[in-house]
Amino acid sequence: MTTSPVHSLYRPCVGIALFNKAGKVFVGERIDTPGAWQMPQGGIDPNEDLEAAAFRELKEEIGTNKATILKIHDESIFYDIPDEILERLRKTWDTPYKGQEQTWIAMRFDGDDSDIILDGDERPEFSQWQWIDLDKTLDLIVPFKHDTYKIVINAFKEFSK
Repeated sequence: MTTSPVHSLYRPCVGIALFNKAGKVFVGERIDTPGAWQMPQGGIDPNEDLEAAAFRELKEEIGTNKATILKIHDESIFYDIPDEILERLRKTWDTPYKGQEQTWIAMRFDGDDSDIILDGDERPEFSQWQWIDLDKTLDLIVPFKHDTYKIVINAFKEFSK
């Protein structure tokens, strides 16, 4: 499959809605943007499949990948990143993307809270974390991700209690 010019403007990513046994979802506060919370997400490396990227991102961002895949959302979700954030990101991305193309995966957390270690990676993503109701994620995330999270909430509401 070839990449269309439109798709080449969006960084391929995976997003993870990680649910605990109580049906709450994991969110972390970004180290680089205090007050901005999100679910784990990250780029898909060349020649890496979606599931491998999801487990790798969990390990990098929350220190554990003790999880089971529940469902993979069947459509990619695109969003544009505001210019002021793009300027900062372009220093680490090697392609001039304008946003992200995300495939979201619902996963069940199979570990214990003590398995979650935010500073285990050389570049920690989150400063703190919590389990919340899936629909409450809209209260915590940055506005430019609201449409994405509305889709994720609708796609994975069956796993939230």
